[in-house]
Amino acid sequence: MLYILYCRDDPVVSAQIRATYKDAHLAYLAEHAGVIVLGGAMLAEEGDTRVGSTLVLNVKSRAEAEAFSLNEPFRRAGLYASVDITRMRRAQWRPELAPQSVDGN
Repeated sequence: MLYILYCRDDPVVSAQIRATYKDAHLAYLAEHAGVIVLGGAMLAEEGDTRVGSTLVLNVKSRAEAEAFSLNEPFRRAGLYASVDITRMRRAQWRPELAPQSVDGN
C-alpha cells in the first residue's frame, strides 16, 4: 500500500537541524530505499528554501509508515512542525514526465 508522508518544517529550527542531521537523514533514506517510491524536499515558491519533505512509501501498513516517519533522523531531531500520513491508491503513473536530475533541471 502507498502512503504519503507530508512533512512541514518548523521554520525556527529548520536550517540548523537540516545542517546537523543531513548525513544521518541521507543514510536513513539509503537504508530504506526498498520502500521509498518517491521523495524530495518541498520548496518555497521562490528560490531554493526548503519548507518540508514529501515521501511516498510502499509499505504493508500505516503502522510501518508511522514507524518509518518516527525513526527518520530529521523528525527525531524536531525538524517538522507537522507530519501528515495519508494512504493513497496509485491511479496515474508517468515517471517519464518527472525531471531526471536531482536539482530538478
